[in-house]
Amino acid sequence: NANFIQVLDVSRSMRYKGTAGTPSAVSKLEYGCFLAASLAYFSSGQRDRIGLATFDADLVDYIPCSAKHLRLILHSLDRANREGHLPLPTGKPPHPRTSMLKPLARLSESTRRRSIVALISDLYEEPDAILDALGHLRGKGNDLVVFHLLDHTEIDFPFADATNFVDIETGDRMPVIPDYLRKQYRELVAEHSAALAKRTREH
Repeated sequence: NANFIQVLDVSRSMRYKGTAGTPSAVSKLEYGCFLAASLAYFSSGQRDRIGLATFDADLVDYIPCSAKHLRLILHSLDRANREGHLPLPTGKPPHPRTSMLKPLARLSESTRRRSIVALISDLYEEPDAILDALGHLRGKGNDLVVFHLLDHTEIDFPFADATNFVDIETGDRMPVIPDYLRKQYRELVAEHSAALAKRTREH
């Protein structure tokens, strides 16, 4: 039986699910929780030893691999999902942008046996930074699977009205006229996704 650990991004950007007029059915975080719960359930049915780590700027929750941890994992995912529905705190200093380097390095120190590791994230970092973070886990002989979650509005950029766009992670605001940037934005997102797919396959 295998060790199977899922690593779920619970950072602020994962809460996104479209905006007024372009709502998605679920946020990226909700979708990630559903995906992780389903994979944990199926792996548990195969008698694999299953584990879970959630992270933002650091590890948030860590459940080591065990054949008896399905209920703990589902409880942790439910808690992450409920916390993802809470309003983000206001009036505080800007939140640092999430980097997966520190949490994945800490996770690699906690994993003793070779495992299958599934990363679930919107991957809002440069490909080199993501590969550096994954290198901590890959270097231990783990097999990696990467799920890249994006909301459809992050791909299509269907917005019409000029407005201030807010970075969920840092609180930074940028005035944008969507019609002027739509083509360039779509190209940048497509290039980023293609670069991630190519680089992760190579590794």
